[in-house]
Amino acid sequence: MMDNFTDTIVASATPPGVGGVGIVRLSGKLTESIARNILGTLPEPRMATYKSFRDKSGQRIDSGLVLYFPAPLSFTGESVLEIQGHGGPYLQTLIIDTILDLGARYAKPGEFSQRAFLNGKLDLVQAESISDLINAGTNQAARAAFRSLTGVFSNYIDVLSNKLLKLRIHIEAAIDFPEEEINFLSDKLLLNRIADCEEVFSDLLKKTEQGTLLRDGFQVVIIGKPNVGKSSLLNFLSEQDSAIVTEVAGTTRDILRERINIDGLTVELIDTAGLRDNPEIVEAEGIRRAHKVMKTADALIIVEDITDPNSALNANQIPSGLPTIHVQNKLDLCKVKPKAIENHIQISATTGEGIKQLRHQIRMIAGYENQGEGAFTARKRHIQSLKQAASHFYNGKKVFYEKHAGELLAEELRLSHQALGEIVGTVSSDDLLGHIFSDFCIGK
Repeated sequence: MMDNFTDTIVASATPPGVGGVGIVRLSGKLTESIARNILGTLPEPRMATYKSFRDKSGQRIDSGLVLYFPAPLSFTGESVLEIQGHGGPYLQTLIIDTILDLGARYAKPGEFSQRAFLNGKLDLVQAESISDLINAGTNQAARAAFRSLTGVFSNYIDVLSNKLLKLRIHIEAAIDFPEEEINFLSDKLLLNRIADCEEVFSDLLKKTEQGTLLRDGFQVVIIGKPNVGKSSLLNFLSEQDSAIVTEVAGTTRDILRERINIDGLTVELIDTAGLRDNPEIVEAEGIRRAHKVMKTADALIIVEDITDPNSALNANQIPSGLPTIHVQNKLDLCKVKPKAIENHIQISATTGEGIKQLRHQIRMIAGYENQGEGAFTARKRHIQSLKQAASHFYNGKKVFYEKHAGELLAEELRLSHQALGEIVGTVSSDDLLGHIFSDFCIGK
């Protein structure tokens, strides 16, 4: 957690460099006094006002628009001032230095968003989605992040939490105030509520896994022997001449990365050095890096030369435990199309034949389903907490049906409800918050 939320913080809200407009944002208890010092008067709330900006000595620095949001009706819940001047970095520095001299301090990464969370303006999922929206790599990912920001994912969590709470209340009421001997298994309302929670857990886990894919993307490493057309494939898929392509085997010596969009899913393609025995010293380093990047891959594309029967990798050159797509390249060099081999895709990285099938196969092994307007972004920590919540629920359900133990079910439901609270931030540690907001850019 941040050190001191009584401080007034300031930061540039626009990227470094030269631009048409540069925005400086400040938030905290000194906002009004600082505004009067540099603007002369306090602007009208929530109204764009043209003002001159002055330093402590009264010298004019710049002029532009200002927006003032008095507490608590602001993004952070504190008084906020946004100064929109010209986009020169020197001008930005002068304005920020003046504000620092008047008692503010530099904001830490994500501190504006963290204050919004701690002041109840956003839950933790919504706060995280700000960063996801900024970093979205596709149109679908951006739309999904915006839906998370507007509370779509949080609403799903709230609905499930309420169902678990009602189920727990039902169980505990029957235990604490029994009018007759308890027979849980004859209580149809109770059984329906258990089935309903189970269905919601299943549906939400699928949606959240898709949301994680949308946010994080899918990493695919292209491997194969030298000169089978790995770099040509990277270039064709990415529509960029990123990799140098020659007839000389071993041209690629380093790792090359490109991102492509497959129906809204960001796929990072990684081209690697050709794998072979007894490489020369520079090529050997490229092969070492290829093996290293394979360890973090989500999947592999294994490329062979369809015209060379000796171009297949040996089994010991292929890491185990990863989804693989076997590709036979250089189909354009065949006078007669060869007989298809099971689980192999025949392509030409020159003409594009077979590429559509390859893109479809990448999407399939990623497990990606374009959910359209129902999608939202999610993170791996959300998946972990949701699986933990589901585990407690299913443990409770098991002992309930096997032993008719309502007390044990109620306790597992409490733990399940608590795990869901970690997702939206109703239950959270200082370490978790510090980690989440440290990944934000300064000024958000």
